[in-house]
Amino acid sequence: MNTLETEWLSRLDYGEAWELQRKLVKEIDREERSESLLLLEHSPTYTIGSDRHPEHLLYSKEELTRRGIALYEIDRGGDITYHGPGQLVGYPLLYLDAVGLDLHKYLRNLEEVIIMLLADFGIAGSRKPEYTGVWVGDSKIAAIGVKFNKARARRGFVTSHGFALNVKKNVEQEGFQGIIPCGITEYGIVSLETLTGKELQVEEIGHRIIPYFAEVFGYDKSTRAESLSS
Repeated sequence: MNTLETEWLSRLDYGEAWELQRKLVKEIDREERSESLLLLEHSPTYTIGSDRHPEHLLYSKEELTRRGIALYEIDRGGDITYHGPGQLVGYPLLYLDAVGLDLHKYLRNLEEVIIMLLADFGIAGSRKPEYTGVWVGDSKIAAIGVKFNKARARRGFVTSHGFALNVKKNVEQEGFQGIIPCGITEYGIVSLETLTGKELQVEEIGHRIIPYFAEVFGYDKSTRAESLSS
């Protein structure tokens, strides 16, 4: 089995994490580093993906400054979304060989990891065919947006960006009211705390998601969780 390095980075500003991803993607391409899964929280941030619908941002620049919310136009797929404290963000940096490559399956696999985690809490996560992400009923609990970076040293791609899972209740109230999330108006947002009625810690959920990630993507489950440091 391929080696997967997992790292809990605690809270990191978005720009710093984005720069780190770009650095590690190059190292993985050159086989100077093992494939990696970065787990973290972000300071309050809106990111606009390659679909580029700035009209889905409802706050002015002045209001963003007043609220302390950063704004980035980035190179992942998708529309606008929110990242902030109380949300588990996962950045898988994986090499995908060009032989038999199915990019849509990669997205479905990310969804499956989160659906399996939700099942551990007795929650039925689901997909909506017209949208990428994970849903509970008609409320979105996890957003997914990725980039496939063409490898230069090998034939294939190295992934970056990834998923954002709403863990804490505060995520539902803080940030999402300033955007039309992913351009979707007909559905709402929900968190794991709201669904379980329990107080949860983001780092705890980070620990718990690793075995499911390892299972879906073919890594050794028994060693993955140990490599996430507190």
